[in-house]
Amino acid sequence: MSDPISIRVIDSHTGGEPTRVVIDGAPICPTPGALAARDFLAAEADWLRRALILEPRGFEAIVGAYLCEPADSDCVTGVVFFNNVACLNSCLHGTIGLVKTLEHLGRITPGVHKIETPVGVIEATLSPNGTVTVSNVPCYRLVAEQQVEVPNYGTITGEIAWGGNWFFLIQDQGPPVRFEHLDELTAFTSAVSQALQDQGITGENNELIDHIESFGPPAPGLDADSQNFVLCPGKAYDRSPCGTGTSAKLACLAASGKLAEGDTWRQASIIGTYFSGQFTRLPDSQKVTPVITGSAHVTGESTFILDPRDPFQFGINP
Repeated sequence: MSDPISIRVIDSHTGGEPTRVVIDGAPICPTPGALAARDFLAAEADWLRRALILEPRGFEAIVGAYLCEPADSDCVTGVVFFNNVACLNSCLHGTIGLVKTLEHLGRITPGVHKIETPVGVIEATLSPNGTVTVSNVPCYRLVAEQQVEVPNYGTITGEIAWGGNWFFLIQDQGPPVRFEHLDELTAFTSAVSQALQDQGITGENNELIDHIESFGPPAPGLDADSQNFVLCPGKAYDRSPCGTGTSAKLACLAASGKLAEGDTWRQASIIGTYFSGQFTRLPDSQKVTPVITGSAHVTGESTFILDPRDPFQFGINP
């Protein structure tokens, strides 16, 4: 790369969690399909992720979105989301931000739009009032009560569930789920994450459990059923209530019989923003289809310059 590269992006936030959609200047995956695009980014173009998400252009909470040609022609686009450490399986806050970005660009109008992700096709409905409702891939609880020994915290019991990413969900254990306990929550969930890895506790097919979600009662004044803290891969916390995390929670509530099909679960984030969720059961299956509604707002358009003379053109990467 002897000449500077220009990368155009549009930024948004969904419930406080940022999404950065690449709209021009990215390398083109030669094979259609989001799964192929994820493999392409990881093997051939990881510099794009590092340049856009790592400092000095980004920070740990930003999730990037790479648009690609979908393998399914019914989809408006394919997308691969990525964060400060790697490509992600899925990201619903990012999907909501992507939908609002496509609307901002004039590429879609209110209605139902299919989007291809590496884990399957999801449907996103853009409403006339600006909210976005995402019908997720099938989700399920894998383990109801999984114990893990966590240094300095003792035995922690949680649920393991698939919500588009693998989650370990912890109810009423550890520090209070309040913003003023942010540092303690980060330390606690990081310790749980490491303990799961050290003890070989995984999702299905030995897949890494890369999201840790701690729940508690909502803070006074919040109109919610619970409040959560979600530790994402790379040790950033989710400012939104986490769409795949709320999906995993709905799968657990469905499996436990604590929420009926069609009833609404209102999930507050650690900063007090909201997603609402429902689920439908899949016939002859323990899986459910979560349906998550949230709002996003476009915050800016930028052109980033990657100068080969810049020692941090691809981000500060220790």
